[in-house]
Formats: sequence, structure tokens, C-alpha cells
Amino acid sequence: MRAFVIFAGLALIGAMAFTIASVSAAPAPEPVAVKPFTETLQARLKRLPGDYRGWAQLASQYVDQARVTGDPSYYTKAEGALDTAAELKSGDDTILTGQAALAAGRHEFSDAVRLAERAIDANPYGAAAYGVLADAKTQLGDLRGARRAVDKMLGLRPGVAAFSRASYAAELRGDREGARKYLDMAHADAWTPADLAYTRYYLGELALHSGDLATAAGWYAKALQAYPAYTPALAGQARTAALSGRLTEALDLYETVVERLPLPQYLIEQGETRLKAGQSADWTLLRAQRKLFQAAGVRDDLTWAEFEADHGDPALAVKHAKAEYARNPNLVAADALAWALFKAGEPGEALPYAKKATATGWQNPLLSYHRARIEQALGRSARVDAGFDPTLSALARFS
Repeated sequence: MRAFVIFAGLALIGAMAFTIASVSAAPAPEPVAVKPFTETLQARLKRLPGDYRGWAQLASQYVDQARVTGDPSYYTKAEGALDTAAELKSGDDTILTGQAALAAGRHEFSDAVRLAERAIDANPYGAAAYGVLADAKTQLGDLRGARRAVDKMLGLRPGVAAFSRASYAAELRGDREGARKYLDMAHADAWTPADLAYTRYYLGELALHSGDLATAAGWYAKALQAYPAYTPALAGQARTAALSGRLTEALDLYETVVERLPLPQYLIEQGETRLKAGQSADWTLLRAQRKLFQAAGVRDDLTWAEFEADHGDPALAVKHAKAEYARNPNLVAADALAWALFKAGEPGEALPYAKKATATGWQNPLLSYHRARIEQALGRSARVDAGFDPTLSALARFS
């Protein structure tokens, strides 16, 4: 789900990256690649403390560091850098875009829209602001508004960032061929190792969504050839191994994935794979990560709604899902609320949300499975995909 965990970059790097699931246009380098440049920038800012765009650039790098390290404390550092930049040059579009990206990273999508629109008012030609706007509107369930922002971005700066978002917009409306076409364009435009890895990874994800595990695995391998440190591609390999029944191989891969990047998404996938292999799942680190994200101001009821529905307390899942849907009424939040209500014994209340989650034609097997189960519970005729494995539901979310 490219659009459901957002971490953003500024015009200076021309990209946003979704992790729990976001549409990233160009993944930031791993920490070993970013750190020297960050240190150089910090040295520059000591010499030139009035360089407001330098402070905005530093904030962008901190947001990227939150993504590549899984350490949400970088959001607090980004906020401080942006506050300094804003004191120096209030109303600058680059700073506003950075503030919008930070808000999106913290899942404050209404704030992200407001700030991105202010950035666009200040500079209608800033493509990065349209990228943040598209991502945030997707999270808020405004797919038409998101598509308009993507189209504007395509007109201003066609490239990996814009083509990737266009691909995701097409996928959400059920246009898988259009999604593949735009990803092919993004791949053709990519030339840095990070961009090549990113586009190949999402070509793998698109193949995975259609059930073609072999093609998906091939794209993940090509992504790692371009950029061996690109953790999402390694997680993709773990995902295809688990879905193919190679659970020992999958668990070995997940061990490396969570050592590199202990995001809740990967910890849940690892835990579900352990359960499938007949082992116990230890959710201690997952809960610790939740506290870290909360302390950094990240609101993520979605992850906990999904987790509690499948592995915990359905009533708590409903509470989290309702909170998420109230803030961000998107397709995934609608599905999470539907499934939580179903697991809590309320299929009648669940069905309208399941219908909303599947209303656009998005070909997501987890959403289809949830709706079929809910309709069956209500005595309606519904077909459940015999090949779908509900015990690996986190993998089926295609984060």
C-alpha cells in the first residue's frame, strides 16, 4: 500500500516516500549514505545560520532518516529545523512543503493538505508540494483531489516522483494496466541506484498484487541488485517466500529486515509468518515501537486496529479503527473498520464500510476477502478466494 505510511521529502530531493505504508517517489539513501551529507550541511549551517533553505533541507533529511532507520525521534529534529527555517523566512514555499511533509509523516493529513496548499499558493510551480498534496488527499479519501494534484505534478515535473504517484492513483481505481504503464515510465526515467531500486520494488509489488509471485520475486531481486541496502525489496523477498510456503527462508529474511528497519509493518509480517510456521509470535518490540512513534507525535490507529482485530482485542480494534476512519476516511481505513466490526461480532455494521473499501475497483485481495467473509456472515452469497491465506493477512496488505 504505497500510500499508507507517508514520509516526505522536499523539492530539494524531489520525493516523498510512503512506509506503513506511502507512495514514495524516490527513496532516500540508507543512513550510511545520508549521514556524511547531513553532517556537511550541519557544518554549513553553523557558518551560515541564516540559510533558511538549508534548514529546510536538513529537516527533509531528518524526515528521510525517520523512514530509513525506523526511529521516529527524527521527526522532532525535523520540526526543530523547520521552526528555525520559518523564523528566518516565514511563508517560503520550500519550508511550507517541508512542514506539510512532516505533518504527513506524523499522519496529520488534514494539516498536510493545508500546508501543501499554502506552499502552492506561494509557488504554483513547486511540483513537490503537489506530491505531498496528492499523498495527503489519498489518505483523506479524496481520490479525485489526489488525481488532480498528480496530474498537476505530471505537468510540472514528469519523472519518477510523478509517475509513481500516477501509478498508484491508477491502481486505486482498478486500472492495473495503467498502473503498470506509469511504473514502467518511472523505471525508464530512473537512473540513480535508489530510484532504480524503488521503481523495481513497486513493479514487484504490482506483480504480487496480481498473484504472480515469480515475477514479483524477480523484480525484488533486481531492486537489490541496483541498491543492496534497499530494505523494502528484502522485505518483498521475505513476503514472496512466505506466500510461497517457504517459511524458514522467509523467517531468515525477516530477521535481517527487522534488524535493519524495525517498522511495525515488518514486525507484524514477521510475527504472522512465525505463527504460520507453528512458532510463537513475540510482539514486545512491536509494542515498544508503538510507544516510540506516539512519543514522536505519530498518530497511527490504523496499524493497531488491524493488529488488534487479528491478534488481540476486537473491541479495542473497533476503537482504533473508528478513530482512524474519523480522521482519514480512505479505503484502507474503511476496510480496517469493517474487519474490526466483523471480528467484534457486528457484520451488519461492518458491511457498509466493506462496500466503501471495495467501491473503486481496487484489486486488493485482503479487502475482497474481508468483504466476502462479512457477506457470508450475513447469509449472503459471496465467494472467498480459495488461494487466499488469512493467516498471513499482514503480507496480503501489500504495504
